Amino acid sequence: MDRLDAMRVFVTALDEGSLASAGRRLNRSPAAVTRAIAALESHVGVQLLHRTTRRLQLTEAGKQYAAVCRRVLTDLGEADLAVAGHRAAPQGVLTVTAPVMFGTRVLRPVVGEFLKAYPAMQVRYLLLNRMTSLLDEGIDVALRIAPLQDSNLIAIRIGEVRRVLCASPDYLAGRPPIMSLSDLAQHDAIGIEPTSPEDIWSFPPLDGGRVSRTVRVKPRLMVNTDEAAVSAAVDGEGIARIFSYKIQQEVFGGSLVVLLPEDEPPPVPVHLVTLPDRLSLAKVRTFMDFAAVRLRADFDRTPPQPEDRRSSRERLDAEVSRQRLTPNRNGAGRLSGSP
Repeated sequence: MDRLDAMRVFVTALDEGSLASAGRRLNRSPAAVTRAIAALESHVGVQLLHRTTRRLQLTEAGKQYAAVCRRVLTDLGEADLAVAGHRAAPQGVLTVTAPVMFGTRVLRPVVGEFLKAYPAMQVRYLLLNRMTSLLDEGIDVALRIAPLQDSNLIAIRIGEVRRVLCASPDYLAGRPPIMSLSDLAQHDAIGIEPTSPEDIWSFPPLDGGRVSRTVRVKPRLMVNTDEAAVSAAVDGEGIARIFSYKIQQEVFGGSLVVLLPEDEPPPVPVHLVTLPDRLSLAKVRTFMDFAAVRLRADFDRTPPQPEDRRSSRERLDAEVSRQRLTPNRNGAGRLSGSP
């Protein structure tokens, strides 16, 4: 058995979704594809695929082995390119992952620009709202929105995002003004499962304090996706608490207003990360440099945190006197540090 060839057949079958499709792509019969995968299973001594459904389904062992196969085949291709003297021009398949909304709204256009700039590249773009294992899942580059734990990952910081309170101007116009955190109790909240389904929202202590502040809210609407929460907030269903990048377009468009920015928790850092042994690959190094420059520029275009440090009551009194809350004035609606 040619093990590398069998690995290629195995990975192609996964990418195509069926043995027949893999055979067409590789110009082989379905029987030949089946024999190659069976030989691979015999070699490793475990079943890699369930064949009881129309689509191929990996076993647990198959998931781990598939990630290894992808990494081996990718490294082999990179080695061939390096020897051929083409390392300066990245080629091959790059696997990138990011959270769903950030990946859709912010990073996806950057990936598109990268593919236009490097025609020999392909990108597997995985949008996942979970922590991924770069090693086990064969991922080249991941975007992480969280403080990085001690690890061996190589990280490039590209900015930070805020966790903000927001609502639509129409909702706010017919409700009691929100001058402090305690006023939230008089308003409808939009709960997001599982990130903030509870009816008690926590906020940082006041300057010099040690005890977090809490507010009991009324989550009249519960949703299970951030997209639904943003849509509901725009439609005037209540106040949502969400990462700033998820509402950037709506805030700049005037359909949402950011509330009480001085009561927000500390911003959350955003990094591009990769494994140490992947950074030496031309495709990984080139993409990280390419993406970092563009993402940082996107952060830099965002209006800075307002210097107006008046209290919430003073600022919102001024807004109420105008009979309308206007985005991007006196701090309301500004998204400091959001991508």
